[in-house]
Parts: sequence; structure tokens; C-alpha cells
Amino acid sequence: MPTKAAVLGKPVGHSLSPVLHYAAYRELGLSWTYERIEVDAAGLPVLLGGMGPEWAGVSVTMPGKRAALEFAAGATPRARAAGAANTLVRRGSGWFADCTDVDGVVGALRAAGGFAAPSGSTGLILGAGGTAAATMVAFTQLGIKQTRLVVRDPARATEAISAADRAGIGVEVVTWAEADFAALTADASVLVSTVPPAAVAEHAATMAAVPCVLDVIYHPWPTPLAEVVAGRGGLVATGLDMLLHQSFGQVEQFTGLPAPKEAMREALRDATGNILPLPLA
Repeated sequence: MPTKAAVLGKPVGHSLSPVLHYAAYRELGLSWTYERIEVDAAGLPVLLGGMGPEWAGVSVTMPGKRAALEFAAGATPRARAAGAANTLVRRGSGWFADCTDVDGVVGALRAAGGFAAPSGSTGLILGAGGTAAATMVAFTQLGIKQTRLVVRDPARATEAISAADRAGIGVEVVTWAEADFAALTADASVLVSTVPPAAVAEHAATMAAVPCVLDVIYHPWPTPLAEVVAGRGGLVATGLDMLLHQSFGQVEQFTGLPAPKEAMREALRDATGNILPLPLA
């Protein structure tokens, strides 16, 4: 029986994870399977509990990342800090959780965004969902000590604020309607936008002045923010860069082998029409 892996989520039909994992397995000489399985957060524990020893690991996308962490028998400190797990690896009869989304943010900012800010820099995050929580943890790895979180409804920022507290990074919550974007970006070394492109369009010219920008949206491309950044000759990282860099750790944890990064990058570029260069660090 072949070793199995999968991506779990709902909806999951659009996931590009099979492109990355199959490219890795081929390059590593492994005849593993990797499938898409549609499951919501409530169904995740039942599904995982029924998986046999042939399952090496699973990738987890929305809406099951918090449920994956809660189900796991153990977890890395960064998964606990983020409050979510996108990676579950078989360990004996149980599952061990990690959050390689942190690698995704760090890798995207360094390789595609050119992040090279000094320790103690200030970060700016637009939106407060799961990506914002993982970004809080990633910021600590990059040496960022303080961040501002701009949200439409502060009541929905609980997850990101809790992640910041667990990660040990200072956070100031700013309501979108009251935000002075010129002031917010004046001393920011890095900007991560997790909101729809239309929400940013009005302020794109101001935000593009931040030295390092990550716009997690990559379809349709380019976004208004990316167009302005490119117009000033800057670098912008995207969600596609995040997807690539988070997948390396998953492959390595599933297989125990070094991820074939270039082969995975080329497979992802081919699958997305070569819209982005997807640089490697």
C-alpha cells in the first residue's frame, strides 16, 4: 500500500498543494499519493481518527486549522502561539501539529519582499484572520517587536491579538474607519495585507511607501497595491510566495527528506501561468 498524504479543507478543490507535493515526491523518487479531501472543522476529528498508518501527514487549510491543533496529541511552540495548525504529521498512533504558515510568511517576506529591516522594527497588518495570527508569530522571528493591526471590527481581532500575546509581540489595534494610513506607514518596515484588493485600493499609494510589502492576494493579479509598489520599483511578496515557502516544511516533515525547492517552485509557476517569479531565499 502506498504512503498517503492529503490536503484537508472546505472548499478544497482549488488547492494548489497537490501541485507542490507531487512535484516534491517525484523529485525525491517517492511513489506517494496526495489528494484533496473536503471536510469542515467539525468533521476533521472523525476523519483524522479513521486514518490508518499509511497516512504520513496532512496539510490543513481553512476552516480546520484551529480544529487540527486541538485534535493533535502534541504541537510545536509556534503552532500553539498562532493558535492554529496547517500541518499534521503522523507520530506513532497520533498526530503532531505544526504551523508552517509561519515559514510561508517569513520566506515570502525575505525572498520575494526583500525584507532586511533591523531588529526592533514596526510591522503593519491589515485584517485580523488566520493569516494575521500566523504573521504575528512570523514577525517575532524577523525581529519585529511591535505591530499595528488595522481592522474594520475590533471585536473580530481576538484571534490575532491572542496570537500576538502568546508570541510576545506588542500590538496596537486600529479601527479602519479611523485609521490615518500616512501616519501608520511612516515608521513601518513591513506591511502585510490580508484584506480584499478593493479595500486597499484607495490607500495603495500611501501603503506602497513601506519598504517591504506582502499582499496575500494573488488572483486576480496584479492587485492595486502591487501595481503601485511595482511602479516605484519596489518588491512585493504574495500569497503564492507564502504557499510555496510553507510547503517546504510540510514536505520535509512528511518525508524526512530535504525539500526539492527548485522543482516545487517550477511546478507551481507552471500551474499558475508563470505570473510570478517566486524567488527562493
